[in-house]
Amino acid sequence: MGGRPSSPLDKRQQQHLRDQVEVLLRSFLPQYRLQLAASKLPRVREHRGPLTQLRGHPPQWQPTFCVLRGNGHLEWFSRREEFENGGRPLGSTALTGYTVLTCQREYLRLLDTLCPDASGDHTQEEPDPLLEMPVSFPLFLQHPFRRHLCLSAATAEAQRAWRLALQGGIRLRGTVLQRSQAPAAHAFLEAVRLYRQHRGHFGHDDLTLGSDAEVLTAVLMRDLLPELRAQTQPGLRGAGRARAWAWTELLDAVHAAVLAGASAGLRAFQPEKDELLSALERTIRPDVDQMMRLRGRVAGKLRTAVQGPLESCLRGKVDAQLPRVSQTLLSIVEAALAAVQTLLAQGMDRLCRHLRANPSGARLRREVHSFGEMPWDPELMQTCFREAERSQGRLEQLAVPFGFLGARSLVFGAQDLAQQLMADAVATFLQLADQCLTSALDCHQAAQQLEKVRGRVLKKFWSDSGSALRRFVRGWQLCVFLPFVRSQLEPRCRAELREFEGDVLAVGSPALTIEGVYEDVIRGALLQRIDGDEETEAQRGTCAKQPGSCTEVQPLCPLLPPRTFRS
Repeated sequence: MGGRPSSPLDKRQQQHLRDQVEVLLRSFLPQYRLQLAASKLPRVREHRGPLTQLRGHPPQWQPTFCVLRGNGHLEWFSRREEFENGGRPLGSTALTGYTVLTCQREYLRLLDTLCPDASGDHTQEEPDPLLEMPVSFPLFLQHPFRRHLCLSAATAEAQRAWRLALQGGIRLRGTVLQRSQAPAAHAFLEAVRLYRQHRGHFGHDDLTLGSDAEVLTAVLMRDLLPELRAQTQPGLRGAGRARAWAWTELLDAVHAAVLAGASAGLRAFQPEKDELLSALERTIRPDVDQMMRLRGRVAGKLRTAVQGPLESCLRGKVDAQLPRVSQTLLSIVEAALAAVQTLLAQGMDRLCRHLRANPSGARLRREVHSFGEMPWDPELMQTCFREAERSQGRLEQLAVPFGFLGARSLVFGAQDLAQQLMADAVATFLQLADQCLTSALDCHQAAQQLEKVRGRVLKKFWSDSGSALRRFVRGWQLCVFLPFVRSQLEPRCRAELREFEGDVLAVGSPALTIEGVYEDVIRGALLQRIDGDEETEAQRGTCAKQPGSCTEVQPLCPLLPPRTFRS
C-alpha cells in the first residue's frame, strides 16, 4: 500500500520509445539550429560556380571554383570536384567589410592610391599581372584592412549574378549586431561608441559593421594604420601596383593576428560576462525602483545645469538642419519600400491571374513557391536595394557638418528593413491564403478569395511600413545628431558632470553612471526636437487612400503622397 505502481511499459518498450525520441531529436535539432540562425540573419542563397582568380606567387590568373555559403563566407577550390568530394578549400574569407568593384580601371586607380610613388608617375612601372591580361568581367573584392580578392567571370550574366550574391553576403555579415535583439549586442555597440568617443571620435562610423570581434579588429586597425604605413611602406619591395599588392598582403597578416587576439579575448571574457549579468540581475532587480527615482533626480538636476549650452547648441546647430536630414533619411527608405510594395502587389496579382487562367496544380505550386522565395531572390530584390544605394552620395554629405561616417551602415539597414518587410508580407499572404482556400472552391471563387487576401496584406504592409519607416528615421536621426551634440557640449559640460558624479557613485551599482544619465538628458532633448519636426511634416502631408483595385498600392506612410503602380 502506498508503493509506486509498476510501469505499464516493459523495458523493451521503454527502450524503443527512447530510441524513437533520439531519432526525432537527431532529425529535428539540426533543423532547429538552422531556424535559430535564420531567425537572426536574413537568408543569403548559396551561390557557386567557376571563376578565374588572381592568386599564387607571383600572382597569376588561374581557374577556380567559388562557393558563397549562406552565412556570408566565400570559399574557393582548385576544381569543382574538390568541392563536391568534400575537400578543403584553397582559401576562405568572411565577407565583412568588403566592397565589390566591377571595373578594372577603377580598381587599378584604387591600387595607385594605396602606395603612391613620390613622383606619381606610373608610366615606367614593370609589367603588372593585372594588366598583362585585361579582364572582361571582373569582380574585385576590396577591403581597407585585408588582402584583396581579384576574380573574373566568364560572362556578363555570371558577373551580375556573382555581384548580387556577394553584395548580399557583405550586407549579411555587416549588420549582424544591428539586427540582433539581444541586449548584449546593443550593450557592445554602445560600449564601442563610448570607447571611441572617449578617444575623440564622436561621429557614427561604419567601423561597427560585423561581429563583435570583427568590430574590435576594425577599431584597432584604424588606429594602427598610420603607424603601419609609416613604418612598413618605405621598406616594401617592388614598385607601383606590385608594391600596393604587397601592402595588402601585409595588412591581411596584421588583420588576421588582431582578429585572432580579439576573438580569444572575447571568448575569455564570456564567463566573466555571464557572471556579471547574473550578479546585476540579483542586485538590480530588488532596488530598481529606488535606482530609477535617483536617476530621475540626478537627470533633473543635470538637465537644469546643462540647459543653457544644450539649448544654444540645438537652436544654433540642429534646428535648421533637422528638416533637411529628416527628408534625406525619409527619401532613402521610402524609395526602397515603395519598390517592395510594387513587387509585392505584382506578385500577388500574378498568382491571381494564374489561378484564373491556368488552374493546373503543378503550375500553381511552382508559382506559389516562386512567390514565397521573392524576399530571398537577389535579382528581384535588387530593384529595392538599388533605391537605397542611390542615396548614399547624399548621406556622405553629412560627414562635414556632423561627422557622420555611417553611410554604408545606414544603406545596409534600409536594405535589411526592405527585405524583412517583404518577407513578413509574403508570409502573411501565404498564411491567409492557406486558411481561406479550400477544395470546395472553384477557380473563380478561389481567385476572388485571393484578391481579398491581397487587399488585407497590402493594408497590413502599409501599416507595418509606416511605423517601421518612422522608427528607422528616428533612430538614424539620433545616430547623426547625438554624437554631434555631444562633441559640441564636451568642453563646456565636462565639469558639470563631475559635480553630480558623487550622487551616482553613492548607489554603488555599475548599472547607473553619470555618463548614462547625461546621454539620456541629451537624447531626451533631441527626441523632443525630432518628434516636433515629424508632427510638423505630418500636418503638411495628405490623407492616405485605402487600397482598392488590383493596380492601386497604398502609400507607405501619411507623410507620403499616394502612389499608383501597374503590373
